[in-house]
Amino acid sequence: MARTRVLVTGGAGFIGSALCRRLAADARYEVLNLDKLTYAADLASLRAVEGQANYGLAIADIADLATVQGIFAQFRPDWVFHLAAETHVDRSIDGPEAFLQTNVIGTERLLMAALGYWRALDAAARAGFRFVHVSTDEVYGALGATGAFTEESAYRPNSPYAASKAASDHLARAWHVTYGLPVVISNCSNNYGPFQFPEKLIPHIVIRALNGETLPVYGQGANIRDWLFVGDHVTALCAVAERGRPGEKYNIGGHGERRNIDVVRTICAQLDRLRPSNAGSYADRIEFVSDRPGHDFRYAIDPGKAERELGWRQTTEFDAGLAATVAWYLENEPWWRAKLAGGYRAERLGTQLNP
Repeated sequence: MARTRVLVTGGAGFIGSALCRRLAADARYEVLNLDKLTYAADLASLRAVEGQANYGLAIADIADLATVQGIFAQFRPDWVFHLAAETHVDRSIDGPEAFLQTNVIGTERLLMAALGYWRALDAAARAGFRFVHVSTDEVYGALGATGAFTEESAYRPNSPYAASKAASDHLARAWHVTYGLPVVISNCSNNYGPFQFPEKLIPHIVIRALNGETLPVYGQGANIRDWLFVGDHVTALCAVAERGRPGEKYNIGGHGERRNIDVVRTICAQLDRLRPSNAGSYADRIEFVSDRPGHDFRYAIDPGKAERELGWRQTTEFDAGLAATVAWYLENEPWWRAKLAGGYRAERLGTQLNP
């Protein structure tokens, strides 16, 4: 049988690389990773599949319409997973323009390329084509102490990052409604797992702890996030492409609500057990710092629609997934040491706008 050709934008990023590894491990798929290779891209996360006959890399910017059109014409994808994005909230506070360029303009250019390509397909290929737009729960804004986001929740983005992703969601929906492009949208909760860039909370805390630094926690650490293991997320994305209905959106969450301070304390306890410090418990280094501007209090996803319609279930409970993730960072110290050597500094961002 002919392989399903899958174009993954942002496939050298954290979630994108996990998706590329999952798909390229299956002989039914041919995968092309389209990535600009920005600071958060990591080709080391793709060493397991590089050189395979069913995996390739195209280095390009999704905002470059002519180049993206050429990639569509040459590769001729059956599915597109759009993950290319600027994603770090703190960076969006300091410099929102890059988020608008990639997340909004880049998405519009990619949709235009996909639309032109899709319109030229024969009827059978048009019917099977899917454009999966991958987004975030942050587009919905903040929750109070109870309730969960559903696919019908209103959009109330509070950070420049969230606003840029909300705009891209609306563009993707509009290309389906206006032009008929078979778009499916997914909105996920906080992902975690191996190969996550060190600016995100879990690797950030692990790395600072191992470097003997303080462990900064915003406010009093009471903000709540719903955590989803990256492997469960990519399983859900495959289900979205295979069984999702064009024009629909699916919320993907892990039933893993935790306060930030509890996540940090759990990491410290795991490090105390796996790599004890002569200076005492890692938790002694927790330092509460001034809160992030516009910090959303709580996110929680109701994944019921995805569970019912797609037959998807998460398989990695948060405590087990966090333990495995911390162990991975301990076992792969050269990986994150290379990030530090390459210029990344595990410092605070997002304190002010830098025009």
